Order: sequence, then C-alpha cells, then structure tokens
Amino acid sequence: MNKIIGILLLWPLLTWSQDDLLAEIDTDAVSESYEIAAFKGLKLINIETTKMVPQKQFFFVVSHRFGSVKTGIEDFFGLDQAVTRLNFIYGISDRINIGVSRSSFQKTYEASLKLRLVRQATTGSPVTLVWFNSVQFNGLLDDEELPGLEFKHRLGYASQLLVSRKISRNISLELAPTYFHDNLVPLAGQDNSQLALGLGGRFKFSKRCAINLDYGLHLNRAENSPFVNPFSVGLDIETGGHVFQLHFTNAQPMNINNFLGEATGDWGSGDIYFGFNIIRVF
Repeated sequence: MNKIIGILLLWPLLTWSQDDLLAEIDTDAVSESYEIAAFKGLKLINIETTKMVPQKQFFFVVSHRFGSVKTGIEDFFGLDQAVTRLNFIYGISDRINIGVSRSSFQKTYEASLKLRLVRQATTGSPVTLVWFNSVQFNGLLDDEELPGLEFKHRLGYASQLLVSRKISRNISLELAPTYFHDNLVPLAGQDNSQLALGLGGRFKFSKRCAINLDYGLHLNRAENSPFVNPFSVGLDIETGGHVFQLHFTNAQPMNINNFLGEATGDWGSGDIYFGFNIIRVF
C-alpha cells in the first residue's frame, strides 16, 4: 500500500518533468482541436513566424550572420565581418509576447510586441493570424556627420500581419504583409514608408529536421536603389531545449526594416551570407 501511495504522490512530478523535456519536440497531435508545431522557430530565417512563446516562458535567441562568403579566405569566408543579434522574448500569455533585442548592425536596439489573433483549428479557422509590431533605434548615426540630426531620426517602425497554415504534417506556409517606416532613409528618393510582402515555408523531412525558405518582395523600392529583395534558405535542427537554424541569405541585417530595406547580397554572384539562429528556452 505504501508503494502505491508513493507512486500516486510522485506521479504529478514525473508527468511535469516529461512535459517539460518534450515541450519543444515536434508533434503532429492536435491539442484542444488546434493545429500545433507549424513552425519550430520564432523566425523562418529572417521573417517572423506565427509561433508564440508560451505563457511565463523566456526565450533567448542568438542570431549570427557572417560576412559575404564571396570574400574567400581573405576574411575566412566572412568570419571577420560578422553581425550578431541578441533577442530576449517573454510570453506574458500564450497570445501576447514582448521582446527586446540588440544588433551590431547599425548598433540597432529593438522592442517588439507579438499578438496572436486567430489560431488554426481542425474545426475552425483554416489559418493562424499573428500581428507583429516593432520599434527600432539606430545607434550608429553620428550627429557630427549629419547636422540637424534629432532623436526621432534614429527611429524606425514595422508592423506585420503573419498568416500561416499547416497544410500537412510536413508542410507549413506563411504570408507576411508588412509595413515599415524609417524616419531617416539612407537613399534619396526612397519613401520613408515602405511596403513588402514576405513569403515562406517549412518542409519537415525527418523527425528533427526541416528545410525553411523565405523571401521578401519589396513593393515600393526607389528606382535608383542599390538594395535587393532578401531570399534565404535554411535548415532547422531540433533538440529537447534548443532549435538550431543554419542558413544562407543575401541579407546580412536581421531587423525587419533593415533586411527588407537594405539587403545587398547577390545569389547569382555568390555574394551571400552564412549564418545561424540558436533558440534557448528557459
């Protein structure tokens, strides 16, 4: 009898431990009729996904982009020209996430708010809708080089409606209509307010691995702009408490305004950047 009582007392702890260890492992089950695990990363590569940080959980994301591999051995295929971004995201609830980040590209600080509006369900909505908003601060601008520079000129804003659908156990797709605004743009003739359409998808080819693609179609880029649309290819590798994302992209910056508005690489000439995102769950 004592053994039975002991097992009953320990059972909640054993169950909790198992759930905690498997929380980030992909599954095709349906929870409360909702589809889950459309994406394992908070980003496909550059574009935000509809994945949310669960309530009271804390995610730490380290993103790294080496310089262009085109430089070859001189810069050790981009190692000497790396850009790093540290991003901290907290789940206020399963529907509300807040985040802060710092990127070495233009010494950019960012605050973000992510809201889940609708969730894909087997007997309800065919898609998941998430609204992502951010404000960023450019810390690189120099008032000595830019006379008349004010605090407001350092600011940029972005808003995305993320629309995703898990089509099958292996395939998920997403659209991301995006509006972003920079109070100071780097190019004469470029509108401060800019529009883009993000497209992406995930193909899971094994229990722990998936291929990701994303592309940003800029809709009102200035005719004389040297910047290009970002296109990226990546690989997700899942573990119990981490998601590793390895990828190649023609956009070295990682904040929305920057990778959509200031990508410079060229896939055709090999001017691309290798990088990774590492997600740690606390």
